[in-house]
Amino acid sequence: MAAATLDFTDVAEAVRRVTVEITAGAGALGSGVLWPRGCVVTSAHVIRAPRVAVRLVDGVRVEARLVARDVDADLALLRIPGSGLPAARLARAATARVGALVVAVGHPLGVRGAVTAGVVHAIGPIVPGGPTWIHADVKLAPGNSGGPLADVEGGVVGLNAMVAGGLALAVPIARVVDFVRAAGIAPT
Repeated sequence: MAAATLDFTDVAEAVRRVTVEITAGAGALGSGVLWPRGCVVTSAHVIRAPRVAVRLVDGVRVEARLVARDVDADLALLRIPGSGLPAARLARAATARVGALVVAVGHPLGVRGAVTAGVVHAIGPIVPGGPTWIHADVKLAPGNSGGPLADVEGGVVGLNAMVAGGLALAVPIARVVDFVRAAGIAPT
């Protein structure tokens, strides 16, 4: 019997279309996810100024303005000009389960649109009483922060934030949606 293979190319391409690169000057700072209504969500630690440059998947650069930032949640919301941009498809919170296959997209170390795949290892805090994180064995490097962690159907389940104990940590999508709503932007 032949072994089954998984082809993530369509999923990767769909998620890459909604992943932006956040830059300052000539250097890349991180990644972000296109959100409805001309917004981008990213990690708060990626945003170092009230205005940053965002490079879309087609290479076009636009200036983004900081709308909201929560350092404790490591989330930031940016507003970008333009209309007709694709927006990320959000997964249901229950999609991120231990054992689920996931893909991460970002711009690590200046490599645009890099994709890595892995498995969700755990969902929970990294310290007792701390916030909940999605722990996955996807490879992240500087420049992945703020990019999407997506399920095998291309739905964003979290926002990549950091690496701890050799595992990638992502902010769960439910917390991202709550943050964006608190900033006055509806998720869809």
